Amino acid sequence: MFTSTTAEIDVDYALLARQAASILDNERDQNSNAAQFSAFVYQTIADLNWAGFYWVRPRGVASMHGDAEELLVGPFQGKVACARIQFGRGVCGAAAVSRASVLVPDVHAFPGHIACDAASNAEIVIPVIKDGTLHGVFDIDSPSLKRFRPQDLQGLEALLAVFVAATDFE
Repeated sequence: MFTSTTAEIDVDYALLARQAASILDNERDQNSNAAQFSAFVYQTIADLNWAGFYWVRPRGVASMHGDAEELLVGPFQGKVACARIQFGRGVCGAAAVSRASVLVPDVHAFPGHIACDAASNAEIVIPVIKDGTLHGVFDIDSPSLKRFRPQDLQGLEALLAVFVAATDFE
């Protein structure tokens, strides 16, 4: 059974999906939609301290970081975040490599967790995949241990699907 250090928070994800679809209606731009979506999630889901995107940085792009695949911070709401995360590192990097969502009740127990914000205690990361291509990950953090339940993950995956369907990726 799920136990939380905070009161369990019920979210009407079906309603949020309809609202997100309305917000993203008639706009296809990746950056604009990601900014709107991050703000919407951050403002409508209780007990979050970060909500946003990390975009895949393709191999072969010249930079001081070499040509390894990594995630680069995109539009978000919350405190300053890690700018770059290597594939396989932390919760975001693990989700990018596995191409599967990750729900972490206690980030301090997650092997290799990257502490971009020491106040974060629970996290959900969902890969952003369209037409079989990984474009990035959507990451939400909470200051409360065990904040997220399996139904939150399922609801957020459905909510992110609205964003993916409404967005053209670069």
